[in-house]
Amino acid sequence: MISVGEGQAHVLARVTSVTSPELIPVPGALGRVLADDLRAPFDVPPADNSAVDGYAVAGSDIPAAGTAALHVIADLPAGSVFDGAVKPGQAVRIMTGAPMPAGTDTVVPQELVERARDQVKVPTTAKGSNVRLSGEDVRAGAVVIEAGTVLRPQELGVIASLGLPQILVRQKVRVAILSTGDEVAEPGDPRKPGQIYDSNRFALRGLVEQAGGAATDFGIAPDVRDELRARLLEAGRAADIVLTSGGVSVGIYDLVKDVLGEIGGIDFWQVAMQPGRPMAVGRIGEALFFGLPGNPVASMLTFLLFVRPALWKLAGRRDMFAVQFPAVATEPMRKKPGRREFKRGVLTFGARGWEVRTTGPQGSGILTSMVAGNCLIVIEEERGDVKPGETVLIEPFSW
Repeated sequence: MISVGEGQAHVLARVTSVTSPELIPVPGALGRVLADDLRAPFDVPPADNSAVDGYAVAGSDIPAAGTAALHVIADLPAGSVFDGAVKPGQAVRIMTGAPMPAGTDTVVPQELVERARDQVKVPTTAKGSNVRLSGEDVRAGAVVIEAGTVLRPQELGVIASLGLPQILVRQKVRVAILSTGDEVAEPGDPRKPGQIYDSNRFALRGLVEQAGGAATDFGIAPDVRDELRARLLEAGRAADIVLTSGGVSVGIYDLVKDVLGEIGGIDFWQVAMQPGRPMAVGRIGEALFFGLPGNPVASMLTFLLFVRPALWKLAGRRDMFAVQFPAVATEPMRKKPGRREFKRGVLTFGARGWEVRTTGPQGSGILTSMVAGNCLIVIEEERGDVKPGETVLIEPFSW
């Protein structure tokens, strides 16, 4: 068996390209991956402007102590520009965001002044106060957002502030999802004796879409070689990644590995991890193939560890892996040295900082352990049992 790290490196080495770019409207770009570095076409802000509602004055008109009486010559709302220049002894009432009039360099907040008709008394104020300088946020030509960034609401706001109605992003990675085996039934259909309802396709679809991919459901393929072969070939033509669940172990009805050996390339391994040891990785034509375990927890876990990094690399993302950080175990955890274990955990913030406990029974078929948890507890290969108070690594389900 190979290690988790070796398996992840092997998978990522197979991803040698990224999806093509496409131009889409900014409002629809949330969660998409930026295709090229975004450079500012102009300074942000484009001109010196007021940071508060107040009075724009020349710093030289403000005394070192006491107050100065200035003549108010105009009101300047946001969105307007003052024509001409402010002379010594004059002031302009200015609103937040309005460009600074020529001849001024300081804004005195309106709550600090005394005004009587067209005269205003301003107190001592440091020169340059309450002014946002041109380019203090972004200089023209500077990279504002790097290629490979996943666009969040704040990035969309920055893009819009640069006057761009559209943005170049990577196309979504197309993922085909197929369950296998006569033992699984479609939810809503009658369930025969010995069957269980298929959960993997639905969980995997959610994981694909959560990771930014576009999922296509190819249903359930029975344990019939020719039909499985036809479904896999169709999926390989339609997608960048093909996912199956089940059929990758060593049983006589586990056909996926055999069929993949006929229609594509396969590199099957057993990974030194618990749960999720049996898995198949290869290609169907140009599509990457992942044969995930049939047990639902193992299926989701192997997706997070191996499929998601490949999907993110294909999508052009800069970060391939989720964040991990330490937390204090609040209960004992059994562990055999020699393999990496992933327990489902409940992460909380307590007196000792981040603390974590398991969700209870950790069988790979107990899907409710994923529902009850909010993180994975990652226990490295060389470690044995974990005692209360010891530190373990945590990978949140979302962050």
